[in-house]
Amino acid sequence: MKKTAVIIAPGCEEGEALTIVDIFRRAELHCDMAGLGGLQITGAHGITILYDRTADEDLREYDMIVLPGGYESTDAMAADETLLRVLKDMDSEGKFVAAMCAAPCVLDRAGVIRGRRFTCYPTVKERITSGICTDEKTVVDGNLITGRGPAMAWAFAYKLVDVLGGDSLTVKKRMVYFNAFDVKEDE
Repeated sequence: MKKTAVIIAPGCEEGEALTIVDIFRRAELHCDMAGLGGLQITGAHGITILYDRTADEDLREYDMIVLPGGYESTDAMAADETLLRVLKDMDSEGKFVAAMCAAPCVLDRAGVIRGRRFTCYPTVKERITSGICTDEKTVVDGNLITGRGPAMAWAFAYKLVDVLGGDSLTVKKRMVYFNAFDVKEDE
């Protein structure tokens, strides 16, 4: 079974982080929350998250690393040299690296976005020095997957499930996704 780690850092966008984890677990895919620092963190909107493991443990065992957004958490992740090295190594090994909202800045700092298509939160693209930014909800460029912002957390999480070979359509139907959003079954 493919394994995913969602990196949880102080100041993260809780809605993004927990939506991704929730959808992965509903799709019956292995997904750990890996935290930076302490035993728990407080997100951007005051929600405390207790995570499964620390991010300083060996993350290379995962098939995918996912970085939720949030300005404070993005700065914390971008300052973590171990995480940056893991992201770069995983990318060079063809493993999936994913980020949404402000977190593509971390991928830029790790040198992962260079010359590739990505999307991010609109005000963040000025902070990213390489790559080709689009306004799409989600972008897949090889093993790099990016999502635009908080409202796209559902579409982003479903896309991640799909690239790992999971069954997002069944989960979408169970969650009444097609009735809540103006989307077609292939989105």
